[in-house]
Amino acid sequence: MKSIIIASTSTLHGGKYLEYILPALKSHFKNCKTILFIPYARPSGISHEEYTQKAAEAFNAIDIEVKGIHEFKDPQEAVKNAEGIFTGGGNTFLLVTQLYKNNVMQLLSETVKNGTPYLGSSAGSNICGLSMQTTNDMPIIYPPSFQTLGLIPFNLNPHYLDPDLQSKHMGETRETRIKEFHAFNSIPVLGLREGSWLEVKGDKITLKGDLSARLFKQNQEAQELEPETDLSNLN
Repeated sequence: MKSIIIASTSTLHGGKYLEYILPALKSHFKNCKTILFIPYARPSGISHEEYTQKAAEAFNAIDIEVKGIHEFKDPQEAVKNAEGIFTGGGNTFLLVTQLYKNNVMQLLSETVKNGTPYLGSSAGSNICGLSMQTTNDMPIIYPPSFQTLGLIPFNLNPHYLDPDLQSKHMGETRETRIKEFHAFNSIPVLGLREGSWLEVKGDKITLKGDLSARLFKQNQEAQELEPETDLSNLN
């Protein structure tokens, strides 16, 4: 049975890395002594080792050890043998490129679908959808495909921001960009605000956190979805 947490972000303003979601993670990874961390999304400023250490410090609070996928000679074996998996944030284009380069995109999808508990945040959440095409990230590298894990039957827009009505900025809003996506694609898109996440248990998908999420469908008005909304039938 699938067991997945898909978080908009890893860090809330004023909080520590993963702090706000640790109670949920303690239950989510309750049968794991060690989890595999995938740091592929970080393009610069922090090494895979440093990024893994950051994750390790957070999980230390709930007595779980963290090992980076880069520490293993064979990334595929690392994924196959993982008790649990966490993919961190960064740049989604880079993350997807690296997953394909290391031949773990399909394997990761199959592993999580077969029941290995998974956590994604930001870029690690973007890849849970059908494609990465609704990411906010710049295309700093060109991946072999935009197709991602397909763990849920829709796309995500993590870090979703509402328009600031007091701002004089005349550029595109997140809503505008998602509508542009829907000019060519029919996949629903869920805008996840900071501090919100999805809990996936088998075929059931539930919105969690304190804030509503914004749902976009092609040729329809956007909807506000309150916490605890069941999204299992969204496709």
